[in-house]
Amino acid sequence: MKTSTTKFATFALNLLFTAAIAHAASVTGTVTDKTTGKPASGDTVVLVDVQAGMGEVSTATTDAHGKYTLKEPGPGPYLVRVTHQGSPYFIAAPQGGAPGDIPVFDVAQKVQGVFIEADVIQFEAANGQLTVAERYFVHNNSTPPTTQWSTKSFEIILPADAIVDAAEAHRPTGLPTSLKLDPDGPKGHYAFNFPIQPDDGEKDTQFQISYHLPYAGEKYTFKAQVTMPADNVGVLLPKSMTFTPNADATFKSVQEDPGVQTFVSKNATPGKPLEFTISGAGSVPREQQGTPQAGAMPGQQDAGQPAAGPSATPGGGIGAPIDTPDPLSKYKWWILGSLAILLAAGAAFFLRKPPGYVPSGAVAASTAAVSANYGPTPATSSAAKSTSLLNALKEELFAIESEKINGTITPEEYASVKSALEIVLKRALKRQ
Repeated sequence: MKTSTTKFATFALNLLFTAAIAHAASVTGTVTDKTTGKPASGDTVVLVDVQAGMGEVSTATTDAHGKYTLKEPGPGPYLVRVTHQGSPYFIAAPQGGAPGDIPVFDVAQKVQGVFIEADVIQFEAANGQLTVAERYFVHNNSTPPTTQWSTKSFEIILPADAIVDAAEAHRPTGLPTSLKLDPDGPKGHYAFNFPIQPDDGEKDTQFQISYHLPYAGEKYTFKAQVTMPADNVGVLLPKSMTFTPNADATFKSVQEDPGVQTFVSKNATPGKPLEFTISGAGSVPREQQGTPQAGAMPGQQDAGQPAAGPSATPGGGIGAPIDTPDPLSKYKWWILGSLAILLAAGAAFFLRKPPGYVPSGAVAASTAAVSANYGPTPATSSAAKSTSLLNALKEELFAIESEKINGTITPEEYASVKSALEIVLKRALKRQ
């Protein structure tokens, strides 16, 4: 009997030991400074537990070869965050022993090679209110590659009477992150405290802001201003509205969607506003705007896939230019759905609003824009959808932790948002 008991105890201990080994996994990787092309030594690397209030569960410092190892106390999910010269970079902790390699860049307040490729402004109007969605496509082609980051990484100028509804930013690799804009000097001047990382291939950094303006008499004179050189400034508005440029503003009408007017001015410079007048009322059509690839962001397509032709855009889409190349054609999905955010990130943003909050027309339309722009998509596996949702939730949780550290979110908002996101995350994990 003793022998049997001993064998059973040994067997049980072996099971526990095996389980402990299974859970005591580790994340190992190399942090490389892409500015110098050398290993990033002495950087702090942290394993962040997504389900435990973004708590830090393991910490390491990169060695002379940029290598680190972090112990995972459980199955996760986790994020790996490395801080290089004060700027955070992060990845989802890899699974199955895959390497957790992380590229970082040196940081400077101002970097040569940062410019606006396009400032796209979409107008809609109804009931005495002008709603505006403005998106900036910002490139960082610095050599050597360097991150531009400070409390004023990217500055914008809005009309003095603009009331901001929402703001977000998007790294070249990553998901949209909701932000709180910081006032920057005169009324209407704001700054994004968000890193402008070097481009990742054709992927740039994007900033988006939605706001509304009083629209008495259904007429408004707008002065578009940029704070750094911009290749293109685009204006979109419904066919039912009227666009009248100032004599000094060099806007040209370009090929556009049948229900949308598009005007473009090239080579905008700081300190020289582009003045035009908007009148009338209407909204941008959100039906039959086309069907991008499943899982693709607007304005992007899967590598190796051909661009969708006119037949892929019921209702016409923007269409291919006939005589003159459309300088905004590469942004068409961003433009037509300028407030279309990834569903998870958008939902997380609305969770931040206090009870009784009613979004403005432009923001409320974002959900419709997502549905219209994405339309019926090819079937994707439930696992892929779940992974996409989890990644979105992870990044949003990471974002609110960053906001807490930077003091851009109140303790009450932080507690409320964190609780809501953790509930959604746990529900998503149960479906894994």
